[in-house]
Amino acid sequence: MNTFNGVSVNTSRFQKITEKYPKLRMAVVGDFCLDRYLEIDPARQETSLETGLPVHNVVHVRSQPGGAGTILNNLVALGIGELCPVGFAGEDGEGFELLRALKAKRGVNLEHFFQTAERRTFTYCKPLIMRPGKPPEELSRLDSKNWSPTPPALETRLIDAVQFLAAQVDAIILLEQVDVAQTGVITARLLDAIRALAKQQPDLLIIADSRRGLRGYPPVTFKMNAAELGALTGARHELNLDEIKQAAATLARTRRHPVFVTLSERGLLGAAPTGEVEHVPALPVRGEIDIVGAGDAVTANLASALAAGATVHEAVELANAAASVVIHQLGTTGTASVPQIQEAFTPIHT
Repeated sequence: MNTFNGVSVNTSRFQKITEKYPKLRMAVVGDFCLDRYLEIDPARQETSLETGLPVHNVVHVRSQPGGAGTILNNLVALGIGELCPVGFAGEDGEGFELLRALKAKRGVNLEHFFQTAERRTFTYCKPLIMRPGKPPEELSRLDSKNWSPTPPALETRLIDAVQFLAAQVDAIILLEQVDVAQTGVITARLLDAIRALAKQQPDLLIIADSRRGLRGYPPVTFKMNAAELGALTGARHELNLDEIKQAAATLARTRRHPVFVTLSERGLLGAAPTGEVEHVPALPVRGEIDIVGAGDAVTANLASALAAGATVHEAVELANAAASVVIHQLGTTGTASVPQIQEAFTPIHT
């Protein structure tokens, strides 16, 4: 295992990579959900006459795509030319809001995003107490999910969409967000289709992330956190940085695809199939932070940079800077644009 000795991304390389973004076409395959924020004014709190319980008055509601939609939001912010979400929503109010939010995004083609009465729209409902001059305080979340297997007919439509798009896109991003296997978009049958595509089109960039872990996934580019890496490799203790580097390098060599590991406050690590490893420390924190969505921003930026011709080393540096931008956006699942990434990135690399 070696550490990269390459030159860090300079302004010229940054521009050369990011100027290709508007020419890229990418598919985002996975569990799209609705992030619904309920902004509560504590000054308007009441007590219910019927129950005696507190009444929280919602003064503003905002909704945006979440889950795989958070990756899509970041790709939109980066200026990717065309985005093809592959997923589903229910025929319910949340589905209406999700579709409306997706339609409002620039460059999004919804031809392969399906609405069905057989599923509920995956929803994260996030009540926030809004106090003047203070960061939002998030209360207990209210989630709506599917707990039964994805219907076979819908599963077939999703697989057909992936197979159709594979010949037309520069990259495919897979995100599994569900808690229970086989209840979302990334099912065993869909992974079999991905495995076949990876063999048929070995040069197609496919990057996968799953909150349930990547065990059983075909040999594609992996993105995970340190705990998921430990679980995948069978570690019986929390891995230290040197062990993470070794495990990522071994995994990348054996699967012949890059492996990326998010390390929270320790930054981001990438391992190339050659076994070389690049670790970039996190950028300094500038006040209050909110880590929600940082991992999805990393996935979006890794995929975009690699699809635009960046090396593993360069992709890690750009994605690490994007994560720094996102964690400083409070009370929302943030995104990072090219100018914002450049601003975070430039002080270190000029």
